[in-house]
Amino acid sequence: MSSTIPTQRGKLPKQAIGAKIFHTGNIISLFLMLTSGLQIYNANPVFGGRAGLHIPPIFTLGGWLAGGRHWHFFAMWFFSVNLLWYGVYILITRRWRHRFVGGNDMKALQKSHNSKRLIYAWHRLVYTAIIPILLIAIFTGIGMYKPAQFPWIVNLFGSWQGLRIAHFCSVPIVIGFAIAHSLLGRKAGGEQLTESMFW
Repeated sequence: MSSTIPTQRGKLPKQAIGAKIFHTGNIISLFLMLTSGLQIYNANPVFGGRAGLHIPPIFTLGGWLAGGRHWHFFAMWFFSVNLLWYGVYILITRRWRHRFVGGNDMKALQKSHNSKRLIYAWHRLVYTAIIPILLIAIFTGIGMYKPAQFPWIVNLFGSWQGLRIAHFCSVPIVIGFAIAHSLLGRKAGGEQLTESMFW
């Protein structure tokens, strides 16, 4: 007669409450910015003018141009404040040492054959590379929000249309980052690690 030994489950990963708040806030604000941004886009598409591709209303938020702008700028401030406090948080707690790419990660990407080490190195590289993209998205967003107060931002991108194109192009990059961030997290620690970032 054979006895069955129950398999021991691995310990569930634990995340700091700050990380949970940050990730949840990001998901909410990014969803609001994306859907309201598509509503704004419909009013005057970046590519093709008013005859350009229009997004079906089911994927937009705000109902009309002014409504989309209100939601978009509300979500922009929500996202910016969330990003700012988290930046201060990881600075004070010194979590930045484990979040951003370093010399050892670059060496690992070139020489290491350890799959887990490579995943962490890629994760930190992606995490670091998104910072300038987020800053460009916020910077161009401020220029579009208050062009009269910040005309130099518009001039920096050559024209209003150049500013809009730069802002628009930051969107798929941020979405791509979110997907890559999630996939690398799953490879590093499975679904439990990803879920632990929210609850």
